[in-house]
Amino acid sequence: MNTILSTWTERFRQDLEPTPGRWNGALRIVLASVITLLLVMTLRMPFAGLGMYFVFLVGRDSPAVSFRSSIFIVLTLIASISTVLAIIILTDNDPMARVLGVAVVAFSAGMIMLSSTVPALASSFGFIFTTLIALWETHTPAGPLVKEMLYLLGTISLSVISVLAVEYIFAGQHPAEELQQQRVIRYQALEAMFALYAQGADSGQISPAVIRVSRLAATGQSGMQRIYNTIVERNLDTGPLPIGTRVRITMLAQLMDVSAAFGFQYPSLYDPALRQRCAHIAELCRDLAAGAIPAHRRLELMTERPIGPAPSLLDRVDDVLHSILSMPLEAAAAADKELVALPSSRVPLLVPGALRQPETIAFALKLSLCATLCYLIYQAVAWPGISTAVTTVLITGLSTSGATKQRLVFRLAGSFIGGLILALGATVFLFPYMDSITSLVLLTAAVALLSAWVAGGRNFSYVGLQIAFSYYLVVFAGFSAPTELAPARDRLIGILLALVIMAFVFDQIWPVRTVTAMRAALATILRGEASFLRLPQTARSHADLLHHADSFRDQIGKTVAGIRSMNDTIEYEFGVDRSLHARTGQTILRAALTAVAFFWNQFAVLHHEEDRAFLTQPELTAMRRRMAEGMDAMASATANKTEFTVIDSDSLIDSPLLTHPIYGEYARNAVNRYQELELVVSSLRMLA
Repeated sequence: MNTILSTWTERFRQDLEPTPGRWNGALRIVLASVITLLLVMTLRMPFAGLGMYFVFLVGRDSPAVSFRSSIFIVLTLIASISTVLAIIILTDNDPMARVLGVAVVAFSAGMIMLSSTVPALASSFGFIFTTLIALWETHTPAGPLVKEMLYLLGTISLSVISVLAVEYIFAGQHPAEELQQQRVIRYQALEAMFALYAQGADSGQISPAVIRVSRLAATGQSGMQRIYNTIVERNLDTGPLPIGTRVRITMLAQLMDVSAAFGFQYPSLYDPALRQRCAHIAELCRDLAAGAIPAHRRLELMTERPIGPAPSLLDRVDDVLHSILSMPLEAAAAADKELVALPSSRVPLLVPGALRQPETIAFALKLSLCATLCYLIYQAVAWPGISTAVTTVLITGLSTSGATKQRLVFRLAGSFIGGLILALGATVFLFPYMDSITSLVLLTAAVALLSAWVAGGRNFSYVGLQIAFSYYLVVFAGFSAPTELAPARDRLIGILLALVIMAFVFDQIWPVRTVTAMRAALATILRGEASFLRLPQTARSHADLLHHADSFRDQIGKTVAGIRSMNDTIEYEFGVDRSLHARTGQTILRAALTAVAFFWNQFAVLHHEEDRAFLTQPELTAMRRRMAEGMDAMASATANKTEFTVIDSDSLIDSPLLTHPIYGEYARNAVNRYQELELVVSSLRMLA
């Protein structure tokens, strides 16, 4: 027990350590929070707590992203208010209509969460709807209630305007350069650490390098992905960034994780063979930081093979590096910038086919059942204070049991810290002695800084959001200092009610284990790659081919990032063999990264009109057809935990084509990447 507690304490401590850009982002949130507070208090706008909380929800990757996020939030608010008013007007505020409204809205939000490229809007829609529909459960006249709903729109609009003003003044202006700098910093940190291992340095010399790598690993991929999204949203020049930047970010984050784990496991190395491998890794990281891979490194890719089914930490470092190096190695030319970052105008709002997936419908039904049960319970006991149960369902519901448990635990922890400790502590010990707006601003700034700092971490970011949410709802319930302790207690009880109901529905009645969802996501990637390989024969034109390929390209990048995020939640799968599930998750992630490398080698070659010969060459066409059939078989085997027939290289392609002066490199890369993928996927059959 003590070991587990110390492990989690150390993880939390590492999550709070300073990382690049963290201070800047936290201080911008504090400034926007203070501006919002002053505006709301001066204008005496209701729902001040929600307005303050929405400061944290507006995207702040860049001014353009903040503006787009603000527009979406305001439109979501308008849609929520319109839906509530429509139900009230059309049914004359019938209680059964309100119950059915909660059920239908929760179901719709669940569908959109899993099928949209902006799932946060769905949970925000459901959250605002349930907050507003609760107003109509009282006997207050309609006029004041409508006015209060419109005030909510005004309050949140003030908060997003404050965020926009801060972001346009203080946000970074060169995201491509910033992202490249982040990539270089990480590769240089890896090079320094592995070079020390190769030199046989002692633990005192290696320890600072390991700590630096672990700090960068603790930031995860979200920060770099946000910068990448800035480039996408604004359609900026990508500068020196390499082809396939989105998936490279996920690969680099995984490389940092396994390298940090290796560093903490080995204070020093004495085995000459291991030191030689570390020297090789350091050289590769130096080449990747410089953005130039020597010719002999490219030749290694043709002969290297992936690791076995039970890899060591150093094997896993080699494996991720191999996936990174298997990506197209050349930099994007001026005409190929879309290979680096796909403009947002080319990204569909809905994931193709997601609305028809049984998993999407099942998740929406579970979310609707939980929200409806919570709504009925708090109405039946006439306890409006525990209405947080419904909102908890809508903002913590995720597709897997592990991710849902993680969010529930983090929401409970954040509510305990923000609602009970900070809000009640301020109510009892501080507010009786505060008599000016200055003291309130200083206290709010301190809590906003704490919440923003915690929210800037990789592992416990959701705790930071819930600290702010719980504190604001208790402290800013009105325009005077709170004098009652019951609201904080009631909100915590509502969260506990949602925790019990969601644990029963998501974990007992209808569980979807994290590895099951990861298998389904990997199968989606494999089926998508099979469809992509058939595009040269099914597409009506080259433009049609690129349109479908771009859609899948965006989907595969987000799916791989999602697989890595799901892999982090496996440890919250209580009641299962977590060690087995962890091994399965690592293997699925390896397979996904290998599949990404295969896809990009195909996409980069087939992207140009002048490469039409690669599309029409009969033997290459036959090779892609066989690979597509193999991909479909691997997808079915992954989802159903069955065997599939491995295709040997002689059956994939005629040997003479591998040495063809024009098609040889493309054919060899395709065959090698495909066989690596077969090897990893085949090892999944014996796992969870």
